[in-house]
Amino acid sequence: MTYLEDSPPLPPLSTLFPHLHSDATTLPASTDPFTITTKTGFLPCRPPLIRLPEAFDKMTAIVEDMPIVKLDGSSGLLATFKLGPLIDSGKLPDLTSEMDKLRVTPGGDYDLEAITALFRDYSFLASAYLLEPCWEKWSKDNSAGLGLGRSTLPQCIASPLVKAADILDIPPFMSYAASYALYNYSMVSPEVGPSVYDNIRLVRAFELGLDPKSSEAGFILTHVHMVQATGPLIDGATSLLATIENKPEDTAAAASAFQTMLDAMTTIEAHMEQMWTNSLPKDYISYRTFIFGITNQSMFPNGVIYEGTRYGNSKPLYFRGESGANDSIIPMLDHILEIPMPNNPLTEILRDFRSYRPKPHRDFLAWVMSKSAELGVRKYCSGGSSSDADKFILPTLYLKLLNHVRSFRWRHWLFAREYIIKRSAHPTATGGSPIITWLPNQLFAVMDLMQSVYADSGLKQAVESNVENQGEVKVVKEIMENATIQYEKLDKEVRKYCAERGA
Repeated sequence: MTYLEDSPPLPPLSTLFPHLHSDATTLPASTDPFTITTKTGFLPCRPPLIRLPEAFDKMTAIVEDMPIVKLDGSSGLLATFKLGPLIDSGKLPDLTSEMDKLRVTPGGDYDLEAITALFRDYSFLASAYLLEPCWEKWSKDNSAGLGLGRSTLPQCIASPLVKAADILDIPPFMSYAASYALYNYSMVSPEVGPSVYDNIRLVRAFELGLDPKSSEAGFILTHVHMVQATGPLIDGATSLLATIENKPEDTAAAASAFQTMLDAMTTIEAHMEQMWTNSLPKDYISYRTFIFGITNQSMFPNGVIYEGTRYGNSKPLYFRGESGANDSIIPMLDHILEIPMPNNPLTEILRDFRSYRPKPHRDFLAWVMSKSAELGVRKYCSGGSSSDADKFILPTLYLKLLNHVRSFRWRHWLFAREYIIKRSAHPTATGGSPIITWLPNQLFAVMDLMQSVYADSGLKQAVESNVENQGEVKVVKEIMENATIQYEKLDKEVRKYCAERGA
């Protein structure tokens, strides 16, 4: 049964995502590292490849010598602004041709683990090269702004970066998943895994991040620690959709799927809250210099030329920078809960971010969005499919999951406020979105939907009459009171910061 009977059904989940329930250790290296499983979630299905193939040793040597402070505590190339001169001197050869040799079998499929590791390292090098002048200006006088970045990316970096990006079907610029965060960790004890925060380390860093106690490491590794808990979230989401499609009368199974997602989000948000301890707000603006993009950034008024690539040597390119907005946790919940976003330029940025996610993430999120619309998840959870005795079970669970989306986005706003807005006058976030208004755009939309669900499902009337289960009535009442308070507070804060900055 579906609520959109005129929509053509999507192919079965097992056809679209045959590895969803697989043991990732059995998958070949030709499988995209970001293939989604219910065990590994949105994290790479196998630990990231740390060391590049031997043919790229010259590249590895430069990337390892690049950080402002290296692992041994000595100063790297960026400390004295020597990376650009080194690259411009011709010390790094163009190794694009070596990438075609990275096959699982001779002439066969690409080794996508090696290709993704190359994308990570070349994107780190590209960002460091392009933004090194901004780092130099800021480090000498951090009240003087960031100045201008380099406007040309040399062929020795641009060509292999574009090649790797084309193979992976992602834009040729540093991204959240395939380079900066999710494919950028190693483990002290592999048998312990990434679920223990103190067991994970960075592979690449710009500033002090190779020290696991640094704020740069904490910023990145907190994201890894959050995402390693997403397996149950995906399991719950796919179970809910399967229940609605195949056995909609089984509200107990639907409720169980909701509870799986709620438990997962409780864990994820607990890890997210550790950001305040793992990465101090006062430190962020420093290493943030290296994760800006090109799009909508004053440092790149004329874009960047990628020399020796299919784009040509005269066409300026614009790419969005690394951003936590590229994470797939909240977009998946947006889709399964059918959260409507306002039709405005800020939402267009949200859509633009989709292309920067790994292809398996994009495919899965697109399926969740289409399937949820086909089945009418929100309508199903309105209470009409349940008996009178338990008519508020699904609306309450749906509202609780919406509340997690609100809570997650609210915390993201607090991060933006404390880490960035109060410490920098730069008007755009690293991904090129307006720093003041973009996050509130999505947060207001979630809280608006919460009010609609609260009223339309009958929960508001039940709470006001206090005739239903006392425990659940109290929980729902507290959720909605908190959402109302935060809505008013957010509105005041956004107006205040916009007025101060003339935004």
